Amino acid sequence: MKQHVLQAEPDPVDARLGARLAELRAERGWSLGELAERSGVSRSTLSRAERAEISPTAALLNRLCNVYGRTMSQLLSEVEAEHALLVPAADQPVWRDRESGFVRRSVSPPHAGLRGELVEGRLAAGADIAYDRPPVPGLEQHIWVLEGALEVTAQDVEHRLGTGDCLRLRVWGPTRFRCPGPEDVRYVLAVVGP
Repeated sequence: MKQHVLQAEPDPVDARLGARLAELRAERGWSLGELAERSGVSRSTLSRAERAEISPTAALLNRLCNVYGRTMSQLLSEVEAEHALLVPAADQPVWRDRESGFVRRSVSPPHAGLRGELVEGRLAAGADIAYDRPPVPGLEQHIWVLEGALEVTAQDVEHRLGTGDCLRLRVWGPTRFRCPGPEDVRYVLAVVGP
């Protein structure tokens, strides 16, 4: 007797995100191999992300944003239906990196005509996210810790932030966000395009 394995439907956001990633690659006329070379991500991972067979991690999206010249908020906003002037808290898009436990809320989703955006980030105690490159070189970031502690490493300098502290920097190379604990950290990330 044959057994049928039911596959779970992909998360709707992951499905729209996968479709947008495939569109961006097609707009440039790149094969999966060409995108793999440019991004440093394997062809199989790229293919699975485009088909929404996996939920992309923050690090993976960061590499793709670098290749496509977008911030992560810009990419994620492209899979949302519309851009509103007022975004009620209940309607602010939330994205989760299931691998690291990073939760990202687009407080003020970006708009093509604007350079700034606000993001709320949450990291669980012990969570550690490393980005090997900025999504857009020279991106200005202001990181304001609302609750907890956060360690941010940029240009080989580690900054330790506590509740109420704010770090301003331009991102040119690798960065790392780590929550040393013992509590989770919640912070605001203000992003301004170069």
